[in-house]
Amino acid sequence: MSVSGGDTRWRPVQPDSLWQRLLTALLLACLWCGLPGAVLAQDGPPPLRDYAIDVWTSRNGLPHNSLRDIAQTPEGHLWFATWEGLVRYNGLDFTVFDRSTRPGLRDNGVGALYVDRNGGLWISDSRGNVTRRSADGRWQVFERRPPAPQVLIQAMQMDSHGKLWLLYEGNGIGTLAPDGQFHYQAPPPGVPMALSFTKLVVDAQDRVWVGTLDGLVVRGTDGVLRRAPESFGLGRGLVWPYRGPDGVLWIVAGDRIYRMVDGVPELQHQLSGIQHITAMLQDRHGDLWLGTENQGLVRLSRHGLERLPAGLNLPGGRVVSLREDAEGSIWVGANGGLYRLRETLFSSFTERDGLSGDYVRTVLEDRQRQLWVGSASGLDRRDHQGVFHPVGLRNQGGKPPSVLSLAQGRNDDLWAGTFGDGIFQLDAQGRTLRQFGEAQGVPGGNIRAIAVDRNGVVWAGTQKGVARIEAERVSVPTVAGMPTGLITALAHDGEGDLWIGTIEGVRVLRGDHVQSIDLSALGGGRSVFGFQQVGDAMWISTDRGLYRYQDDRLSRVGLEQGMPVDTVFQLVPDRVGNVWISSNRGVLRTDMAMLNAVADGTQRRLDVEHYNEIDGMANSQANGSSGPSAILRQDGTFWVVTAGGLSTVDPLRLQRFRERLAPPAVIESVLVDGVPLHWQGSNHNALPGGGRLSISYVGLSYLMSERIRYRTRLDGLDNGWIERGQQRSVEFIGLPPGDYTLHVSAAHPGGTWSGSEATWSFTVKPFLWQRRSVQIIGGLLLLAGLIALYRYLIDRYKASNLRLARKVDEATRDLQAQTANLQALNQEKTQLADRLKLQSEQFERQAREDALTGLPNRRAFDETLARDFARSQRSGHPLCLVVLDIDHFKDVNDTHSHSVGDVVLVEVARLIASACRDSDMPARTGGEEFTLLLNDTRLGEAAHVCARLRGLFHDHPDWAGIPGLKVTFSAGLVELDTADRTPMLLYQRADRALYRAKSEGRDRTAIG
Repeated sequence: MSVSGGDTRWRPVQPDSLWQRLLTALLLACLWCGLPGAVLAQDGPPPLRDYAIDVWTSRNGLPHNSLRDIAQTPEGHLWFATWEGLVRYNGLDFTVFDRSTRPGLRDNGVGALYVDRNGGLWISDSRGNVTRRSADGRWQVFERRPPAPQVLIQAMQMDSHGKLWLLYEGNGIGTLAPDGQFHYQAPPPGVPMALSFTKLVVDAQDRVWVGTLDGLVVRGTDGVLRRAPESFGLGRGLVWPYRGPDGVLWIVAGDRIYRMVDGVPELQHQLSGIQHITAMLQDRHGDLWLGTENQGLVRLSRHGLERLPAGLNLPGGRVVSLREDAEGSIWVGANGGLYRLRETLFSSFTERDGLSGDYVRTVLEDRQRQLWVGSASGLDRRDHQGVFHPVGLRNQGGKPPSVLSLAQGRNDDLWAGTFGDGIFQLDAQGRTLRQFGEAQGVPGGNIRAIAVDRNGVVWAGTQKGVARIEAERVSVPTVAGMPTGLITALAHDGEGDLWIGTIEGVRVLRGDHVQSIDLSALGGGRSVFGFQQVGDAMWISTDRGLYRYQDDRLSRVGLEQGMPVDTVFQLVPDRVGNVWISSNRGVLRTDMAMLNAVADGTQRRLDVEHYNEIDGMANSQANGSSGPSAILRQDGTFWVVTAGGLSTVDPLRLQRFRERLAPPAVIESVLVDGVPLHWQGSNHNALPGGGRLSISYVGLSYLMSERIRYRTRLDGLDNGWIERGQQRSVEFIGLPPGDYTLHVSAAHPGGTWSGSEATWSFTVKPFLWQRRSVQIIGGLLLLAGLIALYRYLIDRYKASNLRLARKVDEATRDLQAQTANLQALNQEKTQLADRLKLQSEQFERQAREDALTGLPNRRAFDETLARDFARSQRSGHPLCLVVLDIDHFKDVNDTHSHSVGDVVLVEVARLIASACRDSDMPARTGGEEFTLLLNDTRLGEAAHVCARLRGLFHDHPDWAGIPGLKVTFSAGLVELDTADRTPMLLYQRADRALYRAKSEGRDRTAIG
């Protein structure tokens, strides 16, 4: 295919067949006639505009901003080659391996990465060394041997015999045989290996293809390095090979891309205007991604030649490496950092796409399928080609008015309500026909809602009630019961009745009388933001969730039934059974049948999916109190206005996002009494008894990694799975002797648990006195002692009888001595019993006490929480719970050692305890997490406790005796309310507040 100039349409190099032309014409005709775009949306990936870009640099944990290569090992970890070491990424944390780490590398400058068929990761460096990390975590170094040059190995590939081919920068090529032997092949004269590029490929015939800045070099099956044949027509300059995942060999030469067919390159694409292509990737759809020296990233797909939209371009500089991960995201290694392009469910349109303003208030599709968008900066029209055009609305000051509401009249005219500038009537092309303001009888203020009835009468919601426009005459209905305040929503139902939303409930104008619907009696709803008729039911969006009015009965679906927010703006059902709900905190999606079941009372809870910026929305704050604020277009797509632009989603694409596999779980580290344990590569680990065991794990997904849920099961201790929420570590203290197997499973929010569990088996060895052999020997010694004692007592009895025969007085004294001896033995027995009782009490206290800090542990906390929870429910006394987590504690351990981290934990415990009253209960519940249970304490008082504790943290100098070390915490604070039916629900609310505090910047308290 060919692309020239600025034209982004594809033109074939060879003429298409007649059938191909007819098929293309038929497809274009179907699209022109209005075939929904959603039908085609599932055939492949969406346009590049529907991708989100995430960026990481040295500010986010990378040791260097230039990434030479990217690889993904079978278990799911991503690996990055940088000039300052090898980097492993799990979706949340970067781990760096370099010369200072153990295990470590021979050199920090990493040149290339390669994953072999056994899952081993090969790493080359800038001094000609190669290192292999096996799938079980073992490292093996193959040091350079002469005559191989001591230079950077730019690329690596393995042939069918397991031989690793190496490209030495500015030199020749070499191999690393399976037996560990290096072999080096210098280039013959005339072969431009001194100008080698960073690309080397081994094809299916084990031929080696090498890219250079002066043409392509090939090592044939005869073992000779030579230039590619002139008959290939590749020319000189930058030419390099790429082998796709399907085994096809591609050649990049200047602005041309060739595909090897039967040993001959065939031109596939010529990209005019794109020079110096430096990286290439063929993704799972067969599309080609191309990185360039200084023109960013482009893609060749069914959408044509695509560039990233304005505002989403990668920074200038070379794209060095490209990789598609197991979830379909595209990773870009550039000179300026690491970038990830991921497909999003939502698409968004902002000022960069032609909108007059990003603060969008209302959206409407007319009968000609044009889209009208009202914002704080005026009105825009989107034509059939998807281009936005500003509409020339002007207020008395000559500026575009803020448009709050839209409606289409019976004659295809458009009505626009504004903020303080009255109502505009426009024709189908957006030309102003007339304006209605206070001079024409429209009450002053905001026009937040407009509705047109079946007779063409226009009804407008103002700040002083409802206005009526008929035959260019404005009137205000005087029917008794009509609202006279701010109108926030209007809608006509199937009977022609007018539904009116206000900040004080709902009124319905039915002919010549007004019906009032009281929402406050059912959940306390007051402000109404939208109406949506579904069948014979009218759904009402309010500040207390959704209300359904059906058969003269009102029902509610709110927080208590599973809605994640109180205030919702607009409910929109689609054509495949979903219902979409806009809110201040993003868009909610649920099932229409389920929503009705909850409203009917036949189902208790509503399952809701929550979407925000991470899903592609321009802004998670959808706008309300204007209308329409969300619509379903004729092509089946859902559109919603937000504070950052206009967002849309095709419901037919939703299934592809739901079918994401659960993330595989992996165990990342094991600590025994704070000391790292090399647990990989061993079938079974034997651990000393009585220690503290900490295991960290992660679910390897790079899409919404922070939302992944975890559960664990320790065979030998737990009877079933224990859900850990987003907690990524588990700790066991003083495990009894025995055999154990830890299972870890992960899941996406709302998804199924992964079948790919992480498991680790280990044995806790008994203490000396717990060993069976020692117990047997001890029993035999005790028996021998008893026998000896028995014989001794018999001998003494006989001697006593002899002495009694000789002298009664002497026998009497002996008898008294024996009596005293027996009393002493009895006292010793009593003392022994007392000591055993004391020891038992100590064991009981240790089972409920954190060994490091002396605070109550998780078990003691759970028992106290259950007790105080029940007491507060019975007595009605307030109860507050604080869950806090030390910020960046892993950095303290990584930077200053785990022993310093333990000292910090002890000091944290001391500060928390000092801030508590006698009635409060502080506890350490695991790792760097602490809790504080505040009895008889209101939320405000608890907030003061958190603030005082934060002040103690800030005033604490030199933590752990390390000058300049600062420690802060993030906390979640909740007060028990009626919705907390179990202690765990109270704890989960505090835990969610904690994670909100972390996401908002840490070192703060979030109130749940």
